[in-house]
Amino acid sequence: MTPADPHAPRLPLWLALLGAVLIGVLTAAQARINGALGVELHSGFVAAFVSFGSGLVLMAVVSALIPAGRAGARSLVRGLRERRIPPWMVLGGVAGALTVATQGLTVGIIGVSLFTVGVVAGQALCGLVIDRIGYGPAGVVAVTVARLIGGVLALAAVVVSLTGDVLGRTAWWMLLLPFGAGVGIAWQQATNGRLGRAVGTPLTATLVNFIGGTAVLGVAALISVAVTGPTAPFPTDAWFYIGGAMGVVYIFLGAALVARTGVLLLGLGSVVGQILTSLVIDAIWPALSGPDAWHATAMGALALASVVVAASPWHRLRPRRASRA
Repeated sequence: MTPADPHAPRLPLWLALLGAVLIGVLTAAQARINGALGVELHSGFVAAFVSFGSGLVLMAVVSALIPAGRAGARSLVRGLRERRIPPWMVLGGVAGALTVATQGLTVGIIGVSLFTVGVVAGQALCGLVIDRIGYGPAGVVAVTVARLIGGVLALAAVVVSLTGDVLGRTAWWMLLLPFGAGVGIAWQQATNGRLGRAVGTPLTATLVNFIGGTAVLGVAALISVAVTGPTAPFPTDAWFYIGGAMGVVYIFLGAALVARTGVLLLGLGSVVGQILTSLVIDAIWPALSGPDAWHATAMGALALASVVVAASPWHRLRPRRASRA
């Protein structure tokens, strides 16, 4: 499949940012669902495997039914066989597995807000580095003053989250895992974006993501059950099992939008959706440990400011030189 025409009209940045915010909304909702399933089953790894596995089934059906999905799969196989697509480009699912496993292990205890700010820190730092070295499909994206300030504001949201007694109520590893997940998400979005461009469609990149993630989580779930014993009975409410479908949508959006926004801006946009959604979720459905309403609101305000600053057009303006007579 031929690459996209470089002269084709580009998606407006504001629309791409709305898509990034939707990614965050779905991520926050998925985190709470997978976290609740992990609590019900007494196994975050099994909950993550159920989420990813259901997403894989849905993605396989969609890819088989849509012509672009079938063409992308053929392009992937041909690219791997001819070594035009390096094997590391299909490893985005490993980072996705880390993210979903972290949701199942931590969100039921620390809540969506605290999980989100850890992810924010990882995404902001890794997104700046990835954009600067040109790893993402957008190539080298300059670390402008606005982007740097946006990243700093996102990190300030993390600082606010830790000013209460959270550290005294929460195990340190539950705060470290979301940070690692945020680093993985930034790398995953860039890798999936590059793979989607290489095969001509983000559908195939999303499918590959779910194949790899399901394989990794399947092994982790088997080890978890072997070590700790069988899980608790599976809940019967259907909403416990919709996390995989949400993952399909936001991973597809990430692979499709990252070439327009860059990794940092995509991450910051998704942070807004995550923070605002997490405020609502944690208010309606409080977790065992998590920030109070004041801290959560302050985090949301800082995260929103980070995206407004990083996406602002003023930093791209340059004074024009006077024309010669």
